[in-house]
Amino acid sequence: MQKSVITEGSLRVGPLIGVFQVLRELEVDPAEIMADVGLDLSLFDDPENSIPFATMGRLLKVCAAQTHCAHFGLLMGQRAGLSSLGLIGLLAQHSPDVGSALRNLVFHLHLHDRGAVPNLSVEQGIAVLGYAIYQPGVEGSDQIYDGAIAITCNIIRALCGAAWVPDEVLFSHRRPSDIKSFRCFFQSRLRFDMEQTALVFPATWLDRPVAGADPNLCQTLQQQIAALENLSNGDWVSLLRRVLRNLLITHQSSLEQVARLFSMHRRTLNRRLEAQGATFQGLVAEVRYEIARQLLENTRMSMVQIAATLDYGDAAAFTRAFRRWSGTTPTAWRAQINPRDWIEPGMSINATPDEVRSLPGV
Repeated sequence: MQKSVITEGSLRVGPLIGVFQVLRELEVDPAEIMADVGLDLSLFDDPENSIPFATMGRLLKVCAAQTHCAHFGLLMGQRAGLSSLGLIGLLAQHSPDVGSALRNLVFHLHLHDRGAVPNLSVEQGIAVLGYAIYQPGVEGSDQIYDGAIAITCNIIRALCGAAWVPDEVLFSHRRPSDIKSFRCFFQSRLRFDMEQTALVFPATWLDRPVAGADPNLCQTLQQQIAALENLSNGDWVSLLRRVLRNLLITHQSSLEQVARLFSMHRRTLNRRLEAQGATFQGLVAEVRYEIARQLLENTRMSMVQIAATLDYGDAAAFTRAFRRWSGTTPTAWRAQINPRDWIEPGMSINATPDEVRSLPGV
């Protein structure tokens, strides 16, 4: 069982054990991959060991490149589920109903993963369970998202039974050239270039009892997890980064709304942040910038769509903000990151710098 709280910017290696199985199936030596990434193979002998979240992203990116398998993250995620989440997964398995199980995962996943954050929302009878990276500058985010949403799908299938199928699966990256493996695994409608990676399903499933749940064991697990939570160092900056990643997407990121979430006055929240050398508006800008870069790099969302996602009034306001953050415009930044993959209608695949600068918003 997990002995300590995972530090900021890291995660348990439990869900990554499937990497080795996939590599062997694709006839690639895991030792060579680990050497390329700078990881010791022995780290994976114990699922409770942790590695930097960014290293995990680089690992999956290298695996996809070396195996020539664009859906490597999906294959890895298919081999993980509740058991890969250790104590947190065990608590979900023994929660009284599916809604409680998923909320326990959302509330406590930071004890397992400190580079991304889950979110469960229910509106008009529809449940949306998503996963969002907040750690800045992570490579291989598309592979991470594919693996994470496959694990999430396995988790809900285990809790609900074989009859459960998502209505939709959302991906915050471009549509792959071949989606047969995605269709085969998820068995539902796939939507790419979305603002979040998530599973969409009827909220009635949340009321379904979890088969085999032990209420006594659930109580014991809750006590153990509470003890781990108490080890938290009161890092309000890290906490706000995790919270803001989801609140920005749902347009609930005002200082008043966030302070209300923690049942405190906004001045109290500001004082706690100032004590750690941060400001609320600075953190909002930092998280917005990270979301913007992820959407620009990994999706084909328009500037208008990204501006709306980040709660800007129009694309021009978003462009001005992005220029302040990066020194360039979002259109130019996207063209530099994906010069051959992001081509505006009517533009040559070998677009010149002048053509790029002539695009709207540059």
